[in-house]
Amino acid sequence: MLRFLRPADLAAFPRLADSMFRDRTAQFRDRHGWPVQVDARGWEQDEYDAMDPLYVIWEGRDGLHRGSLRFLPTTGRIMANDHFAALLPAGPIRDPAIWECTRFCLGATADRRVAAGLMLAGGDLMRREGLVALLGIFDAPMLRVYRGIGSEPKVLGRSPDGICIGLWDQTASSRQRVRQRAGLSFAVAQQWMVRSLGPMRA
Repeated sequence: MLRFLRPADLAAFPRLADSMFRDRTAQFRDRHGWPVQVDARGWEQDEYDAMDPLYVIWEGRDGLHRGSLRFLPTTGRIMANDHFAALLPAGPIRDPAIWECTRFCLGATADRRVAAGLMLAGGDLMRREGLVALLGIFDAPMLRVYRGIGSEPKVLGRSPDGICIGLWDQTASSRQRVRQRAGLSFAVAQQWMVRSLGPMRA
């Protein structure tokens, strides 16, 4: 199932939190070789985890992390503006209708539905918050993954070493494609979000 959690909520899900941050270590430090910060517990965290982000986490039946995303409004400090503004053709993005999405992480035992489920959750979050787009930072090879999921971003900029910044919007057709790849009904996905965040705003 999908959970939408703030950092303060993670204390109620210690095994889920532990496995998420350990999976981030495995993906970003061990597999990708990024110079990330890992603490004595084996958790990968950075300064943006201390800024009250919203985590969307796919929880397995065993209570462990299968995949996750991290969201922050662009009206505050975000990774794209702080570290990758040179890749933004119009400069830093600060728009209440655009949130940044980072730390897309898949656990070692995640199946193909998990990535699509996370993207579906991102689209549902856009609808809930009245957003027009999500801003993301990713390695160029991820474009093929996003294309396979059915939700490909518009690339705004790309560095010589293949770091990209892109914007995701949402259409009815792209939402349907992602839902099919996730193998979820819209009703179930909405139920999971309401369980975590409460009823949709009127």
